[in-house]
Amino acid sequence: MSTLELSHVRKVYPNGALAVEDFSLAVRDREFIVLVGPSGCGKSTTLRMVAGLEEMTAGTIAIDGRVVNALPPKDRDIAMVFQNYALYPHMTVRENMAFGLRLRHTPKDEIARRIADASETLGLGSLLDRLPKQLSGGQRQRVALGRAIVRQPKVFLFDEPLSNLDAKMRVEMREEIHRLHLRLQATILYVTHDQTEAMTLGDRIVVMENGRIRQVDPPIPLYNAPRNRFVAGFIGTPPMNFLDARVAPGRTLRCPTGDLPLPESAPALADGRACVLGIRPEHIAAEHGDPAPGTLAGAVELIEQMGAEAYVHVTAGPARLIVRTPPDTALRPGQPCRLRFAADRIVLFDPATGDAL
Repeated sequence: MSTLELSHVRKVYPNGALAVEDFSLAVRDREFIVLVGPSGCGKSTTLRMVAGLEEMTAGTIAIDGRVVNALPPKDRDIAMVFQNYALYPHMTVRENMAFGLRLRHTPKDEIARRIADASETLGLGSLLDRLPKQLSGGQRQRVALGRAIVRQPKVFLFDEPLSNLDAKMRVEMREEIHRLHLRLQATILYVTHDQTEAMTLGDRIVVMENGRIRQVDPPIPLYNAPRNRFVAGFIGTPPMNFLDARVAPGRTLRCPTGDLPLPESAPALADGRACVLGIRPEHIAAEHGDPAPGTLAGAVELIEQMGAEAYVHVTAGPARLIVRTPPDTALRPGQPCRLRFAADRIVLFDPATGDAL
């Protein structure tokens, strides 16, 4: 497969709206990169600029070392999978998969071979003579994948391909795409708003906000060491908890309902320095009993049973926190509790800039 490089890419619409600002990213050969972020952050616009469906305002895009800025989509050697499948309704599955190859005057026997290979890979052999209206959503998405595979492009582009599927089918198709990447060893740029998809699929994840890259990292470093409060709050289900704190003498964090030890990894901070404390739900223990040194006082508000675990919602002064516990937790709504934080898992953020300290 091939590399993909975006250098200082920018997109401003005629009305002055900024969609993408100074986007630079080098995608390695066979790498699976996921662009993730809230609606309107610029991730789909970035993908469409790579595809040639959206004109750039500035910057360069190179595929396998060749700058493709001036090339139309058909000459960029990419294949795109859309969220709405984009299948021709009057064509059979076989004809949909063959259409792009016929436009490129691919020999008939080669078309037949590629369709047979893709059909075997995706389990489409029994569906080749059906029309799209005779298929389920998951089957249509498999056809869209097959149409991309037979192209044998240098880069695969996925634009929220699972967003129209139900929850169960999304999980199945996510696994299918993961297996497909392992089998094809393809270079993939994948857009989603679902951070679970991003965490499970990406070799690296690009988190975007307001048209800008906020962090690029593999899933685990991204989860454990967010560089700013936006990434910390966006990645993770439930998201990271935040509460206001202030540095006190003796390397202590003074919080609304108690004091916590300052993490050993924290930089030297002046007494009285304001900060925002961040911690994941699984790194808090909620216990019965009166407050003790090194814990915060709280009150259980509600409990969400998730089957394999429970989410305990706790108030600690003005802060509202979520604690991940085993499903058989003895805590009950309305009870007081104490919160014990894993000190080495606390992340501190600057309240003004949002950057990790």
